[in-house]
Amino acid sequence: MLTEIVRPLVRTQIRLLANSTSTRQTLVQMIGRWLSYLGVEAQVIQLESNCDQIQVALRVKKPQSCDGTDWQKIIDHIGNDGNIASNDSSNGLTYDKIPAKQQVKLQRLLAYMIQVEQPDSEMDWDRVLPLLESLELDPELVLGIRSALKIPQSLDLLVEGLEPDVAAIALEKAVGIALLDRRVNPEEDRALSILLEAMKRSA
Repeated sequence: MLTEIVRPLVRTQIRLLANSTSTRQTLVQMIGRWLSYLGVEAQVIQLESNCDQIQVALRVKKPQSCDGTDWQKIIDHIGNDGNIASNDSSNGLTYDKIPAKQQVKLQRLLAYMIQVEQPDSEMDWDRVLPLLESLELDPELVLGIRSALKIPQSLDLLVEGLEPDVAAIALEKAVGIALLDRRVNPEEDRALSILLEAMKRSA
């Protein structure tokens, strides 16, 4: 299921990159975000085009799940002391460019993903906020999600009239939320499948 979601999502991201006016910054953010889903904190420190290829250099921190001794062994084995200046960048989510009604749908869709992540647990905003911050969401989107979490959400109603480009943004963030606990439960799987179908409506 995850492969079926990721591959079309990558194709959509490629289209967004091709039409972006800030391709370099968007790609830098995209690489860091996708690696973060795997529990790897990485920063792009060099990005260049070379004929028909893109060359990327990364600075990677020790993953949280990695043993410190193992990580030090990796560092020692690589033995590379070279330093490259980093490229600092800000959030590339185009939330402000989404129509207002679609913004509300996005807020409520992501709220739904949080609600079904742990359906038997009471919603704890102090637990949820750091998770959302790790996805680098627009502050206004985070506020909208917080409001939407106060009431139950209907996935089927939310995807009605959902624009394919907004579905693509929602799917990317929904994958991130679903993978925060390193597992995908049945309700999350259903939501990702429905968002994938909504995204595919963009021919």
